[in-house]
Amino acid sequence: MVLTEPTGKAARVRAMFAGIAPRYDLMNALMTGGRDQAWRRRAAQLAAPGPEDRVLDLATGTADLALAFIEETAAETVVGLDFAEAMLHRARAKLRARDERRIELVAGDALALPFPDATFGCVASAFLLRNLADLPRGLAEMRRVTAPGGSVVALEITQPSLPVWRDAFRLYFHRVVPALGALVSGDRAAYTYLPQSVERFVTPLGLARLMMSAGLWDIRITRLGLGTVTIHVGRVP
Repeated sequence: MVLTEPTGKAARVRAMFAGIAPRYDLMNALMTGGRDQAWRRRAAQLAAPGPEDRVLDLATGTADLALAFIEETAAETVVGLDFAEAMLHRARAKLRARDERRIELVAGDALALPFPDATFGCVASAFLLRNLADLPRGLAEMRRVTAPGGSVVALEITQPSLPVWRDAFRLYFHRVVPALGALVSGDRAAYTYLPQSVERFVTPLGLARLMMSAGLWDIRITRLGLGTVTIHVGRVP
């Protein structure tokens, strides 16, 4: 599939992820103390798709959330979509190494999904939403391609609310993570953008309201990592 060349924020995000793709998995493990995989597994478990449900993993990156759905749920088919070809290249290599054939990788834009309405029983994302140039449109697209009775799941980094922990987390996120990113990936700017994007992102309650505005209901919020990570699960009526 040939993608339309992105502009503005989308173009910057695409270029950034292309640049950090070679060390993306390693950086995720280092800056979360290896907890990022557990968070993805928990998101998949909370979504709980059945064997008849096709799953769509948006901004699949190196396919870790897609793999979590295969390993942790009854899902038998997962489509992983990303608009950064460098990420898809890494994902393909990972899936080949595991001889994993139940995951299909496609190029596509989360703001204009190349699927008909009500195609999937579950649509999920990990660390995508704060990167979207148009968050309401992205949620509307997730809702559009989810079948009635299906779920929309979003795993995101969030700011903790406990005062002392919030200050410690902010110090780590704004000072240590960019330095680590420069050392490991050679791209301080990408890991400076990360905490800034989290700081600008809506609160968990704000995201729940946006999901409701997109037509989702029964929004459930699960906070992990002392409030540094949040999973939202909404249902399509």
